[in-house]
Order: sequence, then C-alpha cells, then structure tokens
Amino acid sequence: MPAKTLFPDQLRLQIDPSSLGFASTADLQVPNLPWIGQERAEQAARFGLAMEQPDYNLFVLGEVGSGRASLLHQLTQAVAAERAVPPDLCYLHNFKSPDRPRALRMPAGQGRVLRQLMVRFVRFLQDEIPARLDSEDFKTDSERIENVYKTEETKAYAKLDAFADAHGFNLYRESGRLVFTLRGAKGGALTENEARALPKERRAQVDQAEQALREEIAQFLETTRPLLRTMNEGLAALRRQVVRPLIDHELQAIRNPLKKQIKDAVKLGSYLDQVAQDVLEHLELFLPQDDDDAERQEALSQLLLGYRVNLVVDNAELAGAPVIVEDNPVYHSLFGRIEYQAEEDVLLTDFSRVRAGSLIRAHGGFLLLHLRDLVADPLVWEKLRRFMRSGKVQIEEPSNMLMPMTAVSLQPQGVDVHTKIILIGSTEEYYALQEVDPEFARHFRAKVDFAESFVATADTRAATALFVAQTCRKLGLRHLSAAAVARVLEDAHRRVDDQSRQSAIFGHIEALVSESAAACDARGGGLVEAVDVASALDAHRLRHDYPEQRLRESIIERERLIDVRGARVGQINGLTQIDLGDWRFGLPVRVTAHTHAGSQGLLNIEREVAMSGPIHDKGVLILHSYLTHLFAHLAPLALNAALVFEQEYHGVEGDSASCAELYAVLSALAGVPLRQGIAVTGALNQHGEVLPVGGINEKIEGWFRVCEVAGLNGEQGVLIPERNRRHLMLDQAVVAAVQQGRFHIHTAAHISDGLALLTGQASGLPSSGQEGPGYAPESVLGQAERSLRVYRRAYQRMAGLPRLRRHLP
Repeated sequence: MPAKTLFPDQLRLQIDPSSLGFASTADLQVPNLPWIGQERAEQAARFGLAMEQPDYNLFVLGEVGSGRASLLHQLTQAVAAERAVPPDLCYLHNFKSPDRPRALRMPAGQGRVLRQLMVRFVRFLQDEIPARLDSEDFKTDSERIENVYKTEETKAYAKLDAFADAHGFNLYRESGRLVFTLRGAKGGALTENEARALPKERRAQVDQAEQALREEIAQFLETTRPLLRTMNEGLAALRRQVVRPLIDHELQAIRNPLKKQIKDAVKLGSYLDQVAQDVLEHLELFLPQDDDDAERQEALSQLLLGYRVNLVVDNAELAGAPVIVEDNPVYHSLFGRIEYQAEEDVLLTDFSRVRAGSLIRAHGGFLLLHLRDLVADPLVWEKLRRFMRSGKVQIEEPSNMLMPMTAVSLQPQGVDVHTKIILIGSTEEYYALQEVDPEFARHFRAKVDFAESFVATADTRAATALFVAQTCRKLGLRHLSAAAVARVLEDAHRRVDDQSRQSAIFGHIEALVSESAAACDARGGGLVEAVDVASALDAHRLRHDYPEQRLRESIIERERLIDVRGARVGQINGLTQIDLGDWRFGLPVRVTAHTHAGSQGLLNIEREVAMSGPIHDKGVLILHSYLTHLFAHLAPLALNAALVFEQEYHGVEGDSASCAELYAVLSALAGVPLRQGIAVTGALNQHGEVLPVGGINEKIEGWFRVCEVAGLNGEQGVLIPERNRRHLMLDQAVVAAVQQGRFHIHTAAHISDGLALLTGQASGLPSSGQEGPGYAPESVLGQAERSLRVYRRAYQRMAGLPRLRRHLP
C-alpha cells in the first residue's frame, strides 16, 4: 500500500471558539473548580481522607504543575471543615521532675482559658497573700505564738545570764549570737593584756568557769531551739491556715470553667493540687523582708514562673480540623524545638520554652509535605520514620553536642499524635521509596496518582475555560476572548502531542495565560486575543530556542552536512529530538550505510564506540532481524553493512531512526538513490510494521525550518508512522506550507509504503506485506536481492581460496 499524504486539516486540532459557549472569560462564573481530567485521583484522595484507620496516609504522585498540591489542599480543607476541632495542647511545670514537663490536652479553646486563669491566679497570689498576712487578725495570732516562745526563751535566758554573772562573766547578744566576756574589778570587760597578767591560779579558775558557761549556753540552745522550731511551725501553720481558703477558692474558680469532660481531667486536677501545695510550702517568699529583699523577689519570680501554662497548640480559632502545609520541613519546624537562653556560659531553659512543630499542630487534621524536602535531611527522615511507627512525637533537640556551650537538658513528655500525612512526590520518587524503604511506604496505602494527560471532551474544555477565568481573577489579569481560550486549549493538546488528549499540567496553562496577558498589555489591547497567545508562544520560543537556532545555523553554513534536494544512494535524513528540559526541538541527522560481501552482518558503528544507548541497539538488532527475514531464502546473508549517524558526537538513544536506517541499508544494497528532501522517522518491528515515535511535532518542525531556510521547492516533506497521525499538532507555519503545496506530510503503516515513496520505484513487496522468496527484478528489493546473490558468490570465492592454497605443493 503506498504512503498516504495528509491534508492540512489533519495536521493539527483546530478548536472552534464558538463551540466554547462564551464570548470571554469575564462572562464565566467560577465556582470551586473540578478536578479536570483527574477523576481517578480525586476518588483515591477522597478514599484516603475518609479512612480513619492507621497507615492510610496519602501519597500523591504526579508531575510539577499538575495541581497535585493545590487540589489536595483544596479538598483537604473541605474535608477538614466537616470534622471536629481537635484539642489544645499545653505543657505544664512538673513539680517532682522539673526537667520533664507534663503534656496536657484540653478541649479547643480551654487551653487559652486555663492560661488566662493561671495568669490571674498568679496576680491574685501576689496581691492577696501579703495583704492577708499583714492583717490585724493574723498579726494578733502570730504575736500570740511568738509571745509563748519569747516568754519561755526569756526565762531560759535569765537563768543563763544569772549563771554567767555568778561566774564573773558579762553576757549579751550580738547579731543573733550569744557573746560573753570576763568581768574585771570595775565591772567592765578585761582586756587581753589584763587577762594575761592574771595569776596562774586565777587563770585556771577562769578557764574552768568559762567551760562551765559554755556548757550552760549549750543547754540553753538545746532548750530554746525546739521552742523556736515550734514557733516557726506554728507561724507556718497559721499562714497556711489563713491562706489555704484563699487558694482553694481561687483554684475552684479555675476548675469551674473547665468542668467539661476531657481526657486529661485527672492530670489537670492533680496539677492544680500540686500548685496549691507548692504555694503553701513557699508562703514566706510572699512576705517582704528588711534585708535581702531582692533575693526574695528573684526567688518569688522563679516560683511564679512554674504556675504559667505553656499553650503550644491553640485551636480556639479553628472551625474544623487543622490543615497545615509545611513548605520548610526542617527538624525544628516539623517536630518542635526547645528554646534556650544563654546565662553565664550555660544555656538555660524550662517548660515554658517548649515549642510545638507542625506535626503536633496538625493533630486531628492533615499535614501536607513534599517528599523531596524530607529526604534532603537524613535526621528528619529517620525521626519521621520513628513517628510513623509509634504515632508519638517527642520534642527534643537533635543533639546537645552541637551546642556551643553546656546546656540544661529538658525532656518534655511525648504526646500521641493522630495526623493524616499527605506526602507529595513524583512518580519516580514514589517507586524509589517503595524500593529503598518499604517499611515507611507501608504507612502510605492511599495512592493518589495524577495523570499527565486526559481525554479531551466538551466538559473538560469548559472546565479548562473556568480555570483560565479563575487564573485571570486570581492574578488580576485581563480576561481572554473565546478565540484566545481556544488557542490556549490547542497548546494544551500540543503539550502532549495528541489531538484527542489534553495536558493535565495546568501550571503551563497558567503561565501561558499570564504571558498572553502581558502581550495584550504591550499592544494596548483590552481583551486577550488569539494573536496575544500566539505572541506569547513565539516569545517563549525566542527565550529558549537558542541551542536549536545554533544547530540549525550549523546546517545552513554546511558545518553539518544535510542535503534537502536531490537523491543519494545509502544516505537518508533521519529525524531526532533533543530535550533540554526547558525546551524540546527536532533536528535532522544524516544516516548513511555501506554494504559489501562478508559475514559480519549489520555493524552499528555507534555501538562499537559505545555511543549508542540500549534502546537504539535494540532497534538496530530488530532491523537486522527483519532484514534477515526479508531475504530468508538467501540465508545466511553474505553481508557486511555499516550504519552510522554522521556528525553525531554526543551519543544516540531511541529506536525512532530504525526505519531510516533500514531504508539506507536497502538503498545501499540495491544501489537505488533515496530522496533527500524527505526526512524519515519511525520505529520498526520484526514484521516490518512502522511503530509510532515520540516528539513527532518537534521532529517535523525542525526539518521544516531547515528546509524553509534552504528554500522550499514543493519536494520536501517528512515520512512518519501512520500511527502518529493523531499526535500531530503542528505549528501554523507548517500547516500553511502544506496548504500551499510547498511541504508534505506522508505516513506509512509498513516499511514498504515508504520505500516506494523515497525511491520512486516499486518496493517489491506484495500489497499484503508478505516478504519473499523472490522479488520482482526491477523492484527495490529485487535489486537488493541481486546484490546479495553477488555478495554470496564473492564471499564463497573468498572463503574457498585458503582451502585451495593448502593443496598446493
């Protein structure tokens, strides 16, 4: 069957603006956008978000710009709005172990209430305790207790004083201590010199009397110390008796607003009881002192700090479950941290400096993370793995060894966290995770797979128009006319090289809308038209196609040898695609073949020098297999054939040139020239069928631009696989040239279709496509068969010559 020549209307999808049903996007009302073309992903996401069982976290895989993050965020917020608000989380001082703060969960909003009540309680203590302990009633009762002590102490002191007087000593008190001196003849204290001048016998008497006085003083202290202790205990009991009703009443005022049933009610009650006991044990700090009052004030401040509430998660303002997007998942932001303050070369901290991370703040809700951000830090990854296994978060510093000075350690109580994690990554990252860390991947049983493209329908086009309208409103851009939207839709088809499918990477559409609006502003238009979209696409090409331009110039300047006219034996122009990441373009490459008699078969020169990838090697081997099949009646083939991509120095990969390579080999075998104005792309299978290839539009346009610069004469064109027809979304310039008859697009379903087109002769294959044995003598395959027979005879003669020489004398 001969190659088909396509008509202009077959070369690209043309969308009629009137079929969209609006004049401009300003007419469109934008509700919540549907998941355009992502129905499977939406169903999977809803399933994962609804599952309450463990390990049903979501892994969202798809390409950047597919809307995977924004759509999940939008859906998650809608689901979260229907859920109950999770509890607050507080950290409280641990009176028994200050280095182990206690965690307390409370109903949403009550953490804030408790914090305010405890602040009021501290102020109450500072105001009311000193006032109550300064009241007349308290003074009267305390004086009574003190008088009892003073009476007994006075009696004991009078007895001691009399004893000292009787033994010649003066006794008095000085700074709370008992001091005695030896009395002289005049009643005054003896000086040291006078004491030394005493007779020996008198000094012995004095020493004996001094020893007796010291024993009496010891007896006095033994008597008064229990009295003093009793007095102090009595005063302390009196203070507690006076203050306890105040504290109990105030703490009851704290308990009353918090009477709602909470999981940690017992823990809260125990904490308040400990607060009351701690206050009663330190009542003396509330009383002003005449000396060292600054030290007392510092101690009181430290005491009152322990009565504060560290509200690390405050959900009072939430209307549903939390949804947190963590764009910077470093250790502290994800798991929380403990803040430190430097003081005298030591880092100090306490429970009030504990801070929650996004994982704890998302308790009861959802946390969105990007996989690539997590794996960048092994410490974060390992900590997250432990959390996924235990469901508990322990706020801690990664390592005190990293700190520049000694730090006070703190180990806050770990908390159970029920957060549904939504992990976003690419398809490659998802399967790599399954391979390298199956234990972690087991916790993400809800797979949400975003498609790269979808079947285009009237509904998807209407939804895409809504997306364009939303983009214009969101970014404050000029609206697009229906013709401009149609042009945007056509570009979405071009992105995936398919007339029936549209790209699902809406990031490209948003960028094109923005750039088109800028082009409209530049020309002073009021509405973005199709011409502005075309201008934006041309400007995008200009910003990115410099490498393509330089390679094309190298062809025009004859640095790279490409012929666009005439015919050559064993030479053909193949089409390749170069993908630079931000830009793809096609480029012709000369494929040449030489054949001669031999036994090596088909030699791939790129493979011999390690410049050929495995897919290209596979294509050449398939070519060799089909070539052998074509001439199976002559097997084994006495053939040496060398194939090469001329002036290709960066390696070859892919099998899209296997048809061109076969044509070159057959041309070399048959001695039949191939038209150089027709470039060829297409893969080959073992039955001679031409298979579709990728990058078809870029390849055609790349060849067209080379021919256009060289001068189109109506003979140039391309030969592509018939199965690539639906993938054609060619540039308008190419379509116009085809319409004018200056360029042609031919398709082939079988290798024989293109052979006749390229040579102008019959291929030799029957219309059924069945090969050999024996082909028409004047056909291409018939002439190739004739050459192979000549090669066989020549090879047999060469192979027999050594055997003949061995028989010579």
